[in-house]
Amino acid sequence: MIMAALIMLPQAVSAQKNTDEAEGLKVMSYNIRLGSANDGTNAWPMRYPATLEMIEDQAPDVFGVQEALSYQIYLIEENFRNYQSVGVGRENGKKEGEFMSIFWNKKTVSMLKWGTFWLSETPEKPSMGWDAACYRTATWALMKDKKTGKKFYFVNTHLDHKGKEAQKNGLKLIVDRIDSINPQGYPMVLTGDFNMTPDNTNLAELDSRMQSVRKVAQKTDNHDTFNGWGKGKGVIDYIYVSGFSSYPEYQTITKKYADRKFVSDHYPISATLIF
Repeated sequence: MIMAALIMLPQAVSAQKNTDEAEGLKVMSYNIRLGSANDGTNAWPMRYPATLEMIEDQAPDVFGVQEALSYQIYLIEENFRNYQSVGVGRENGKKEGEFMSIFWNKKTVSMLKWGTFWLSETPEKPSMGWDAACYRTATWALMKDKKTGKKFYFVNTHLDHKGKEAQKNGLKLIVDRIDSINPQGYPMVLTGDFNMTPDNTNLAELDSRMQSVRKVAQKTDNHDTFNGWGKGKGVIDYIYVSGFSSYPEYQTITKKYADRKFVSDHYPISATLIF
């Protein structure tokens, strides 16, 4: 296990927000790329300062990470004491394997309750579903925005990269769970790496219930979200929402941090949401 040394940065919440962000809820989705990957010059020990600098600069109220190992979660929490996270390792429901964690800024958002389920035929216990190549999970949280007093749900996931049935059924399970956990009809945010492009027919049911902020934001872009360290392309990361009144901005974060071209093999994506 590779442990990265702490870099004590100014707290992320000290970053200045523009007017729309100050009034709204800023959310982010970030496939951090697992720290144990053999990525050469893009390996975690060399790029983690860029991740910390990106979080400080973007200063989201809530964000979901995919592929994070426990020490990557720990590094973020230790460098940003105003952030806290929930999530479990997908292999055993404890610390083993990748986390689909949700982070929140404790100054702007309160955590009310949370849970994790597996994308499988037995979602309440660690398990691999259908034709999946890996264990896959979704983490959900009921939260409260301190600025407005509004409650909302945040769900973060990572769909399988190989199994077509796992992608289809995993996303359907998430859509069904979103309905079942939210009888009050609170605003809902779904973030994640879906491993499918916007033209995939498996997105049809989700599109009928929620909106992709990328498509509906007043200010948006059409940038690829996967970069593959400069060797890949495609839109496979998403922020879906329901129950908000407006969406001032969606952004694919392609900015360089800590003098590195990439913070991950995926670009983080963010959105500002108005209750």
